[in-house]
Amino acid sequence: MSLERYDTYKDSGVDWLGDIPTHWVFSRIKTIGSVNGRVGWKALKASEYVDSGYFFLATPNIKERNIDYDNVNYITYERFIESPEIILKEDDILLTKDGSTLGTINIVKNLPGSGTVNSSIAVLRFKKILNNDYAFFLIVSDYIQNLISQKKDGMGVPHLFQKDINNFLLLVPPIKEQTAIAFYLGRKTEGIDSKVTLLEQKIIHYQQLRKSLINETVCRGLDKNVKLIDSGIEWIGKIPEHWEVKRLKDIGYLYSGLTGKAGDDFNQDATSESKYFIPFTNIANNQFINQSDLRTVLMEDNEIQNKVRKNDLFFLMSSENFEDLGKTALLKEDIKDTYLNSFCKGYRITNKHTFPIYINYLLNSKSFKERLSNQGKGFTRINLKMEKVNDLNIIAPPQHEQIGIATFLDDKTQQIDSIITNIKSQISTLKELRKTLINDVVTGKIKVSG
Repeated sequence: MSLERYDTYKDSGVDWLGDIPTHWVFSRIKTIGSVNGRVGWKALKASEYVDSGYFFLATPNIKERNIDYDNVNYITYERFIESPEIILKEDDILLTKDGSTLGTINIVKNLPGSGTVNSSIAVLRFKKILNNDYAFFLIVSDYIQNLISQKKDGMGVPHLFQKDINNFLLLVPPIKEQTAIAFYLGRKTEGIDSKVTLLEQKIIHYQQLRKSLINETVCRGLDKNVKLIDSGIEWIGKIPEHWEVKRLKDIGYLYSGLTGKAGDDFNQDATSESKYFIPFTNIANNQFINQSDLRTVLMEDNEIQNKVRKNDLFFLMSSENFEDLGKTALLKEDIKDTYLNSFCKGYRITNKHTFPIYINYLLNSKSFKERLSNQGKGFTRINLKMEKVNDLNIIAPPQHEQIGIATFLDDKTQQIDSIITNIKSQISTLKELRKTLINDVVTGKIKVSG
């Protein structure tokens, strides 16, 4: 196949789309296909799921590069058959209509059995005048994604209405050209996706290497020949004979984040009445607090709240998942008049023989992080109690060893992080190449010919 320009073009009538090939036409989805969904359907309750039967896809199952058939729920035949028009078929196009994943699309290939979808997923099917694989690439493209962005509605959770999907105008080349485009893009994107997958596997390898390095170093130290003794704590195991076991409350104290604030007090424009606070995400996403990622909160004169200080640690005390719960981040630099998110606790080290960077590595190591997060309780949100944090056993080497361990890990983790950043940059470049290729081909900017 070779790529070239079409002989003649015409104005599409859409400013950001530009010219399209003269012989291509527009057609509404409802004219050349159908959009099926569970309109007015009574949603499933968790108690209705069964161990096996008919699988039921939800929005998290619709990924950018695949449909996740492994992590699905199963329902009975009676619930499955309630909407026979959305029993899945090969080459169905699935489009998410709600929430943060709105606009995510994939196409059913190698259907593993009998299944259906929930009310947040639209099932698109087309007549024979439209190649389903071509339609998939078109809907993935910026042309349709821009239409989706314009039409999504909802005061809270964004939503895409079925009537709007029906009225989307698709670019329709002759069927022979659709088939050629679909074949070309299928081959090219498969090659790009394979490279991305390999790079993502490399990232996982380096992330696991980073975790293993931290866990081994904070629990055993840098001297591989040191004599080990039983720590007396089953989940900690053996430690160097001259190290101590302490509790967090033995070396510092917890303090609360912001209290007594209403929702309207947060994230207002900066004024003389506002101060900065550290948001939940800054702790969740960073090893050390990023001072460029602060938010604002309205504060009254002489209001009594806990201000953060250099070398304070911050705990995520509430989360929707165990992965984030108990995560810590350290404030390494001085910061003026700044406070802490309500969902968090600050921890101030008072023991002068304790090196904060070492403690941060220790608390985020696999063994200690799992021990702390497993103490969480709750359903919708998982919460940690202060006493669980205070009573957490830690291991304390002499201060000079803590500094040595922290310095060693700073150097090694920065090297690994640099490698991961480079790989992510390669992935970003490949994804942008994929996106540009799809956009140019399905909008006729370049011609695919045999």
